[in-house]
Amino acid sequence: MLERRTNHDDLVDHLVRTTPLSRGEAGRVVMDVLAYFDETTEECVRRRHRELQAQGLGNTEIFERIAEELPRRAVAPPALSLRQLRRIVYG
Repeated sequence: MLERRTNHDDLVDHLVRTTPLSRGEAGRVVMDVLAYFDETTEECVRRRHRELQAQGLGNTEIFERIAEELPRRAVAPPALSLRQLRRIVYG
């Protein structure tokens, strides 16, 4: 059976050579990482709000933490005020 080649085959090949991952596992890791980096700012804010809320944190601490985290993303979004963060979550 022929393997389907993707745009990320070089990276998958590298992971197979340098880790104990199989080709299928390496492909899934690459796709998971790409999906993570494709996440929009709004999706990231909503996801982190849910995660931090599930840890029992209050909104004041949650929005301050999210505001601190956003500039450290691989492709940092523009600076957002706490009010803008709240609007993303609550509309």
